[in-house]
Amino acid sequence: MYIKMFATGILALLAATSLAAAATWTPEAMMKVKAVAAVQPSPDGHWAVWTERSAVMDPEKSEFVEQVFLGKSDGSWRIQLTHGEKSSSRPQWSTDGKFVYYASDRGAKNQIYRIPVDGGEAEAVSDFKGGAGSFQISPNGKWIAFTGREPDASDERARREKVDFRVIGENPKNQSLWIVAADGDKAAARKLANGPYTIGGFDWSPDSRTIAYEIRPTPDADNGRLADIMEVDLESGVAKAIATTPGTEAEPRYSPDGKYLAYVRTSSSAGTIAPARIVLMTRATGAIRELPASFDESPNLTSWTKDHLVFVEAKGTRSVIYSVPVDGPITAVEQPAQGTLSGASLNKAGTYAGFTMQSASEPPEAYVMDLASGKMVRVSAANTSVPREGLGVTKVIRWKSKDGREIEGLLTLPPDYRAGTKIPLILNIHGGPAGAFGEQFIGAGSPYPIAAFAEKGWAVLRPNPRGSSAYGRAFRAANLEDWGGGDYRDIMAGVDEVIREGIADPNRMAVMGWSYGGYMTNWVITQTNRFKCAAAGAGLTDMPSMWGTNDIPSVLDDYFTGPWYEQQERYLQQSPLYHVKNVKTPTLYLHGESDNRVPISQAFEMYHALKRLGVETQMVTYPRQPHGPQEPKFIVDIMNRHIAWVEKHINPAPAVSGN
Repeated sequence: MYIKMFATGILALLAATSLAAAATWTPEAMMKVKAVAAVQPSPDGHWAVWTERSAVMDPEKSEFVEQVFLGKSDGSWRIQLTHGEKSSSRPQWSTDGKFVYYASDRGAKNQIYRIPVDGGEAEAVSDFKGGAGSFQISPNGKWIAFTGREPDASDERARREKVDFRVIGENPKNQSLWIVAADGDKAAARKLANGPYTIGGFDWSPDSRTIAYEIRPTPDADNGRLADIMEVDLESGVAKAIATTPGTEAEPRYSPDGKYLAYVRTSSSAGTIAPARIVLMTRATGAIRELPASFDESPNLTSWTKDHLVFVEAKGTRSVIYSVPVDGPITAVEQPAQGTLSGASLNKAGTYAGFTMQSASEPPEAYVMDLASGKMVRVSAANTSVPREGLGVTKVIRWKSKDGREIEGLLTLPPDYRAGTKIPLILNIHGGPAGAFGEQFIGAGSPYPIAAFAEKGWAVLRPNPRGSSAYGRAFRAANLEDWGGGDYRDIMAGVDEVIREGIADPNRMAVMGWSYGGYMTNWVITQTNRFKCAAAGAGLTDMPSMWGTNDIPSVLDDYFTGPWYEQQERYLQQSPLYHVKNVKTPTLYLHGESDNRVPISQAFEMYHALKRLGVETQMVTYPRQPHGPQEPKFIVDIMNRHIAWVEKHINPAPAVSGN
């Protein structure tokens, strides 16, 4: 009897241990992985600040809170610099390295604060009634420039009196450019630049006398392509145009000697996938010239070293830091052997770089690199306690599409996968379409819990089909007028490759994706019945109505060569809803109720059609959420729903008989 009880207890303990191991990568556990961003080396390079973002989920809260951290750039010491229930973000060093400035909404409005690095309390340096936006400290340390909208008492009164109607396209809430003293006396902010436009990114000249800044007609997303660059004199307030071509001009960056102003300019079409080049303007003469084209023709300017421009650009599943002189070729400063980096910044001397680094198997952390030696050091410890056991194995794979074009993607396998074993496959399609899957940590919380999928014993294929960024401009433009054509064949060829390798069980496959990935999911189920289930997040379904209701209709103009009323047949033929009678696949729809990018009506149209056709379907909507879910509890719910939907429809493998 005692032996039987002991054996039963051992079995129960083993079962509990097995269950605990199997639950390593639950959606709830994945939300504990912190996001790391805004890595800023100090002026002398001996210190760094960065932010860590955590999910807060209790009975009455579902939000992300971000705080600023301080550490030595040799990785030997670190502390949390800001605290509280409200977020603190966008840290910047004072020019003397004695203070760290940051933005926080701990009061009624977002304001700029500073805190001494050698100890002491934080103090507000702005008291802007409209709420401060992005900010930058002048090179002489005297001023802080920031963007912000003026408070409008009439808006609040209209809300109280229930007459807060809107006239679409009129009275946009434009941002102006303001300056305030950096010493903390909280004198009234002075408006430096405004006009019949909104102001975006900006940069101080090295002598602190002028600011170059982006403008566009309104804050509307569809006007992003209309960005130009102006420059304002700090003393006189006189502004002048710098770059106003029909293309997009953005990201102004002054050279350290003040001789040049660099910026990024697209071709004259200013289209969604138009090639972009770095342009160098000689300030004394106004002469401009283009620097050599980068690999993907989509550079993101960081800053200058003494005589080189530094920029970041994706290349395949990774991101690379590049350097280019005023005369000479582009060279790679840091090209990860695996994983990817993001958010690169330089100290004012241009001698140290800070960035976030992660890989499929390693969570994000902050790093500082001495540019002279190339030595890179981890300075944060945000995710050092994150477990690694039970984590699936991710590798980059390549295959040939139907027309011979080489396609790349990421394949994640279960941690205990045995070669030759056929297992369920999840096809996960990215958004964009000019997005791309990178080698990011698969255990982080997101709508698609890759680590949880792998731990369940499922393979996950994440393809980068034609139309993706990070593979050159020609590849990015290869799906013009052809959504659901070559991109669909690229994706399905990848599925066939994973089946051919003996990994994917063709009878147990699911497909899912968000935004353009949701569009492709809807398209896939209208073209084939190979998948046992599907899940479309914020996906496009009806292209004519999408054109007329979303906040960036010009994107569809680019891809479909004009508005829907000039290309009616193409818009209809490439709409999943137009082919909905072919659908047999059980499909889950997930959508934010405040989504302006892909209005929720897109999901309702497909959902109601499937219901009418008798196809199994379910739709879940998320209050307050824009195009991507922002509240942690909703993200957890989406992850769990994806898992449950796949588990419901992909049957377990048949039992294997034998002794």
